[in-house]
Amino acid sequence: MQHIRIGTRKSQLALWQANYVKELLEKQGVSCELVPITSDGEKETTLPIYEIGVTGVFTRTLDIALLENKIDIAVHSLKDVPTKTPVGIHISAVPERGNHKDVIVSKSPQNWEAIDATIATSSIRRKAQWAYEYRNHSFQNIRGNINTRLQKLLENDHWHGVVFAAAGIERINLSVPYLETLDWMLPAPAQGALGIASRIDDRTTNALCSQINHEHASIATKIERQFLSELMGGCATPIAAFAEVKGQEIHFKANILSLGPNPQKKELIKTYTLGQANDIGKRAAEEILLNGGEEIIQEIRRTIG
Repeated sequence: MQHIRIGTRKSQLALWQANYVKELLEKQGVSCELVPITSDGEKETTLPIYEIGVTGVFTRTLDIALLENKIDIAVHSLKDVPTKTPVGIHISAVPERGNHKDVIVSKSPQNWEAIDATIATSSIRRKAQWAYEYRNHSFQNIRGNINTRLQKLLENDHWHGVVFAAAGIERINLSVPYLETLDWMLPAPAQGALGIASRIDDRTTNALCSQINHEHASIATKIERQFLSELMGGCATPIAAFAEVKGQEIHFKANILSLGPNPQKKELIKTYTLGQANDIGKRAAEEILLNGGEEIIQEIRRTIG
């Protein structure tokens, strides 16, 4: 029987994700064990991700373990994986995608239009989209795993809500006081999806991982990540994208927003054919850049340096 060592971060959510992949592989007759590893992103819990200045802050430690053959695969939230993976590593499988949406968690229902709220999030994408909807609100940076961020909200009398990825809350069945789905907020590319990283030259492991790859989730997230890559984006840019395969069509939505007190937004909503899947992300990026996105990109670079 084939045996796979699964590298994972140690948070409750990361362990859930790793165990989910473990179960999928075991259903294929593969023997698995978890290898928990502390990531750099978990060691540094005060600065926003974009201020840490490290590409793949949540994935780097697992990448090193993978390249050193200490593990056979690493399970990531795919939105955390840089669009350019380290030499020798690739995403060998994307299981069926979870909820891609964002939610706002608060202590009680809020009329966001009527209050001068303070929203806790360290995501520039979430800040930019929220500021576009609610021009009078302010933000507070917050770091830590999903449990830590919820606890910080419960202990803080000045914050009105914290923005989370819906998938994380659902996966660990986290109990929250009040939750509202943000249907108007576009997600980070690949949000809600898991990415299984493996060594390119490990043919046996790659073949086993391919058995749990979800074709539509893989196609959609590749498009979103290609769009992000073409715009040279990452944690430090307010870029959002979501692709969905429906029959022989791919429905794609994306936006990019400027930063500052009067944010500008450029949005793209298009339908493509499934046969165009390989370069949809590139096409969409080129179109949004030509229609005002380039000016926003330049402004963002001037703002964040």
